[in-house]
Amino acid sequence: MAKKIKYSKITIVIFLTVLIWVWADLALDETLPEKSAVVVVDESVDPKLWISFDKSASADIKISLSGPHTAVTTLDMELRKGLKPLEFVFNAVQERMDKPGTHSLKLLEFLHKDRELRRRGLKVLSCDPNQLSVNVVELVRKSLTVECFDASGNPLKPQSIEPAKVDALVPVDSRLTARIVLTKAEIEQARKAPMKKIPNVELAAEHIRESSTAVEIKLVPEEDPLTVQRIEDATIAIAMSPTLLAQYYAEITNLPTVLNSITVRATNQAKETYENQKLPHMVLYVFDDDVKQGQEVQRKAVQYNFPPKFVRTGEIELNQEPAMADFKLIPLPSAETE
Repeated sequence: MAKKIKYSKITIVIFLTVLIWVWADLALDETLPEKSAVVVVDESVDPKLWISFDKSASADIKISLSGPHTAVTTLDMELRKGLKPLEFVFNAVQERMDKPGTHSLKLLEFLHKDRELRRRGLKVLSCDPNQLSVNVVELVRKSLTVECFDASGNPLKPQSIEPAKVDALVPVDSRLTARIVLTKAEIEQARKAPMKKIPNVELAAEHIRESSTAVEIKLVPEEDPLTVQRIEDATIAIAMSPTLLAQYYAEITNLPTVLNSITVRATNQAKETYENQKLPHMVLYVFDDDVKQGQEVQRKAVQYNFPPKFVRTGEIELNQEPAMADFKLIPLPSAETE
């Protein structure tokens, strides 16, 4: 008769085995290679305070961590998969550094208190730098002039801004202005009709505060960079195939009228480039099929050799109907005797 299996003993053995493995994992700490991390200022502490690490909202640091194998491996995998480094939030009130002035944050002590690392069973062995300088500036409410810029930081000329000033919290001795930054689409919209936008106050490169008041802005309509200009002393060329050139020459019978002038809408640079180019200003294209008309006078619109660069950028265009050239094909003497 088979012996009765004692499941209770098997369960105890399995439990003890797992316990031994867990104990071994916890007992043998591993060190994680040095990792990049960032300390971020908690800006929700007090809106009347500007808290920064030397005018920056964050500070990049390097840390070395140790802990149980499982915790170290898990964190290492998470960091490899993620796009962000380890992040630690600095709360000036909790650290008792919310009084105006400069404070020294002992970084290792601060990191040792991190709840997430403690929950994982990890501890910080070292960090670089050893301390951070915390700057606390008290802000006061001031009335600031509103200015307008494009996305590249170039100033825009407003037709009107209502209201022209807004209240915002800034350092007491600052000369800051409230800034409105418009995208290309917003600029086009604001040139046509007023639009609402909330101004920002840039305390530093990484520290921007929004005003509590929206303004209505209308930009000055865009000036047309093209002006109507005339090209004097115009030139023209006649383009024909080699076959046609061997038998005929083309005569433009109203040449003075065609060359009289060319009127364009262009920037000054585009007009000067076109006027001084080596290529002829106009071309009359004569095709092989045109010989079917014999020596009768024919009429065609000329083509204009505008500089391609300025055509692509929209800096030059014809400001008249294309000139019409009257021409006839006259057989060459050598062709008549053949």
